[in-house]
Amino acid sequence: MKYWDASALVPLLVAEPDTAHRVALFRRDRHVVTWWGSAVECASAIQRLHRAGNLNADELTKALGDLETMSAGWTEMEPSEGLRRRAQRLLGVHPLRAADALQLAAALVAADERPPMLDFVCGDNRLSEAARREGFAVL
Repeated sequence: MKYWDASALVPLLVAEPDTAHRVALFRRDRHVVTWWGSAVECASAIQRLHRAGNLNADELTKALGDLETMSAGWTEMEPSEGLRRRAQRLLGVHPLRAADALQLAAALVAADERPPMLDFVCGDNRLSEAARREGFAVL
């Protein structure tokens, strides 16, 4: 079981330089744990790629359909007061954006505050560094 940040999930849905690596990780363990907002973050990234001309209409439709299918099988960390407090703490100790702090807080909740128990899959350098500093093995 691995915690997947949205930046690691998007390459499973659209062709990116990191797609082959992410697909290989996913095939070894298809149990995705993520934050409840990851589907929105993924949809945002996919729509942004379409607006930039990197996805045509058919690719957009396929990626959004694949996102819907994939997210139906995710284990999602639901919002809670504890998760919000963790995210606020993380903002004080790491240079993170709000959504990244929520992602990392959700991973801490999923790991029951024992980061070595859960691998963290991420494609964002700043979030990856914060996850390492919190004790996660970042893939």
